[in-house]
Amino acid sequence: MDWTPTISDRQGPLYQRIVNALADDIASGRLHQGQALPTHRALATALGVDLTTVTRAYTEARRQGLTEARVGRGTFVRSRPGTLRAPASPGIDLSMNLPPQPAEADLDGRLAKALSEIRAEQSLAAYLTYQQPGGTSAERQVAAEWLHRLFPAVGSDRLVIAPGTQPALFCLLQMLVPTGGAVLTERLTYPGLKAAAAVAGITLIGVESDADGLKPAALDRAAREHAAKVVYLMPTIHNPTTTTMPAERRARIAEVVRKRGLTLIEDDPYTFLCPGLPPVATFVPERAYLAASLSKCIAPGFRTSLVVVPDSAIAARFCTTLRATVQMPAPLMAAVVTRWLRDGTADEIIAAIRTEAKERQTLARNALAGHPFTAHPNGHHVWLPIPDRWSAAGFAAHLHGRGLAVVTGEAFAVDGPAPNAIRIALGAARNRMQLAKALEILSEALNARAPSEAVV
Repeated sequence: MDWTPTISDRQGPLYQRIVNALADDIASGRLHQGQALPTHRALATALGVDLTTVTRAYTEARRQGLTEARVGRGTFVRSRPGTLRAPASPGIDLSMNLPPQPAEADLDGRLAKALSEIRAEQSLAAYLTYQQPGGTSAERQVAAEWLHRLFPAVGSDRLVIAPGTQPALFCLLQMLVPTGGAVLTERLTYPGLKAAAAVAGITLIGVESDADGLKPAALDRAAREHAAKVVYLMPTIHNPTTTTMPAERRARIAEVVRKRGLTLIEDDPYTFLCPGLPPVATFVPERAYLAASLSKCIAPGFRTSLVVVPDSAIAARFCTTLRATVQMPAPLMAAVVTRWLRDGTADEIIAAIRTEAKERQTLARNALAGHPFTAHPNGHHVWLPIPDRWSAAGFAAHLHGRGLAVVTGEAFAVDGPAPNAIRIALGAARNRMQLAKALEILSEALNARAPSEAVV
């Protein structure tokens, strides 16, 4: 009865924001089947909206099959026999975009070996104290040499090792954007950027994209029309659309960045899965910050992002900001990653994960045959438009009732209505067998009758 949704960061009419929040909270497990919801009046008071808005939202949620009204008792998350089935046990969560972990990657074995070697050279306890923010000079040198394939001109004085791209993004926003300022980005963007911008009091302005990524003319126009001086991009296997920007488009985007005096934040977590394309930052190194994370190509638990900045003075300033917020990368994890970058282990793991990602994309392509979707052959996720007979929120709730979790387009929308689509994270399944089961559930749901007719 104490459910209060967060709707301030959602788009669309107020009643629809409430419905979408309800569907997302059911899909995430925050709300459970049979759980009582607040009365119309109590929710209206909690949200500071008209009673009629909540009434309309509850009516729409009931129409979509998300809730049921029990005479004299109130509104409940739907749980009648023959409607939502209990989630499969164990549930299959395809909402978190993780790299798959094939046997060939052998993270357990490789990690044990690395820790044993580090312990033989120096006690592990030596890595449990404070160290330099941004990594030691030796760690930066190894990371810079490893990054030469991606960014040939980078030197260790321009490279900072951050404890993950998320805190790096937050620090960069603090450094580059005044409170109350704005950042240009795609109309669908990384939810972590949305969260960081919201905390920092920064507005995101959506810029039009096409099948090749952000449109240069649209960026040029947005830079003229708005006061924003920072643009955030994910040009390789974009999250969520999977778009990879061709080299020619990258060069044109860089031209606009330089022409309009913009600063570029390039988020590149998937670049090692799709080698061969130059980062946009290589075209405008004096105006660009590149975050090359290892979270999507090795494992997120290492909390390691290699951040290239314009010059050594800015690197020092960035390290100061990191110290003030997240202190430093975890020294023991940084030591393991450095060893793997130096001895080739990182490349072997990435190759194994890239191969597994290809196999999983093949499974998805076969399961979704006949349905429009976008994907990258080496990517970890699929972007899937939902048939018009469903809302994305309703479809996600429908899948949740069958034990499958996905993410709706609402999570990525910057402005304007969210697309009626979902993101499916293929790497989150424990193995291909579990993924095949999840894709079977998804295919059955896509082929089901309209929600008003379907037995859900």
